[in-house]
Amino acid sequence: MRCSCSADGCPGVALGSDHGGFRHKLFLARALAEAGHRVTDCGCHSTEAVDYPDIALAVGRAVVEGRAQAGIMIDGAGIGSCMVLNRIAGIRAALCHNAFTVVNSRAHNDANVLVLGSNVVHQGEAARLARLWLRTPFEGGRHARRVEKINALDRGR
Repeated sequence: MRCSCSADGCPGVALGSDHGGFRHKLFLARALAEAGHRVTDCGCHSTEAVDYPDIALAVGRAVVEGRAQAGIMIDGAGIGSCMVLNRIAGIRAALCHNAFTVVNSRAHNDANVLVLGSNVVHQGEAARLARLWLRTPFEGGRHARRVEKINALDRGR
């Protein structure tokens, strides 16, 4: 899922937040666009209260339907959105807080949605982590067998 959205035809990144992550989302959208990524805003659109499951679902659907190559979701802690996203067949969402968890989520688990907590990671760090996540490739090898076991759970639904 290495996102290099400078190429024509790349569906880019689906980006969403609840009201608690709204300011982070705006900052992140700008930072990703400046880095050459195409960004699709899946909501929300203000700091007015919304239900994070609705936005997380929109991000996840954009990824599984191929309208985005990757997704990023931000809420207050990231926990709830991660729970929602991992109930969508085809999504492997990872709640990350630092460079180690970001790299591991991509290199070992082939995560296709990054989840961040706005009360956990400040805006500048969120942008740095998102850029790192988008450029980290899946290593495959022994990890591919494990990811295939995760994918098999979706086929059993």
